[in-house]
Amino acid sequence: MFAPSWRTKSAVAHWNTARPCVRECMSRWATAMSISTHWCGHCTPRVTGVGTSSNRTPPCAPPTRRSCRAGMPNAACATSRASAPHSPRYESSWEVMTMTSIRSRRIGWRALLLPTAAAVAVLTACSGPSSESPAPSQAPVAAGKLGSVAVVTHGSAGDAFWNVVKNGAQQAGKDLGVRVDYQSSGDPGQQAKLIDNAVAQKVDGLVVSMANPDALRSSIEKAVAAGIPVVTINSGEDQSAKFGAIGHVGQSETLAGQLAGKRLADAKKTKLLCVIHEAGNIGANQRCDGATKGFGNATTLQVDINNPTDAQSRIKGALEADKSIDAVLTLNSQVAARAVDAVKESGSAATVATFDLNTDVVDAIKAGKLLFAIDQQQFEQGYLPIVLLQLYKANANTVGGGAPVQTGPAFVDKSNVDAVAALVAKGTR
Repeated sequence: MFAPSWRTKSAVAHWNTARPCVRECMSRWATAMSISTHWCGHCTPRVTGVGTSSNRTPPCAPPTRRSCRAGMPNAACATSRASAPHSPRYESSWEVMTMTSIRSRRIGWRALLLPTAAAVAVLTACSGPSSESPAPSQAPVAAGKLGSVAVVTHGSAGDAFWNVVKNGAQQAGKDLGVRVDYQSSGDPGQQAKLIDNAVAQKVDGLVVSMANPDALRSSIEKAVAAGIPVVTINSGEDQSAKFGAIGHVGQSETLAGQLAGKRLADAKKTKLLCVIHEAGNIGANQRCDGATKGFGNATTLQVDINNPTDAQSRIKGALEADKSIDAVLTLNSQVAARAVDAVKESGSAATVATFDLNTDVVDAIKAGKLLFAIDQQQFEQGYLPIVLLQLYKANANTVGGGAPVQTGPAFVDKSNVDAVAALVAKGTR
């Protein structure tokens, strides 16, 4: 280690005192898990207690301008400079060596996390409060590169909603240099097998939608036990942390349903028909429960999304059987189009609203056939989990403190539909 030419007895004593701090600080920089840690200026001695008077900088506080080396008392500085030769070249050498090392470490971490910097701000803003979900309990992981992620959802093949989720996940993979494998099945048993296959392949991260949490619990817990971080999306918000996931990205389905019901009530509607398109989907049930709470007088109807013709026939039959129904809420954009046709065929004057967007929904809103659509911004439900996993793998970060990252609900109606129409057609909304 370089010994300054201005060393005096006083300076020697201080230098020997400071060296352990130097080693500590350089060790901190060598092992730091974030770029937020600061070196201590010139490694001055510790402040020994609360209320202690000292002209020393605490260890690892931001550097400050010094009138002399290593925080020496002014008197010692004056004595040292008066009695020993002074070499500005040597005095600056220590600063050059250490600060160059520090800058190189900072640049390395910035390069690692730069692609996710903007997304971190979004995640922080989107995280909502929660009094029910416990904070994730996983131990910090070693810094590393996220290589591969399996995304396993319950979406049906060709479903416009899940195609946008897939687009989001794949775009995140391109942006972050992560290999993303997207698979889906509407059958809970098959979805569990897809998760098991991903675990066997030793992927670096797993993203799962949990429409039927009980059917997936064992598979998800196996992934967690294997050291694979899991992020849940869309459905299963209440079970996510219980199963060991590091986070959940989606919307509160109960809140979204409640807001939809309230908006229909504000439109002076008196009886609501809430149409559930998937049996056993916990999120769909929560939406209708919320709608009933927000609206009041409501009834539910079960249809099969995989049989749209039958779904339309069932909605038509319900409207013909109960003429007092003057509002219909569908929970899926594909069913929304069938509900609009069913209202026309039945001769009903019921107002239709829906969850989720596609091009048909956009056109129906513009034409006045749909009052509004709830937009949960599913592109984010595909994109953000990849960011979460990258941050967790590289920097042991979690987001939300156990609360979900909220992507909705937002409302699209005649007042703002033009702003999102092109994005819906593009496949990002």
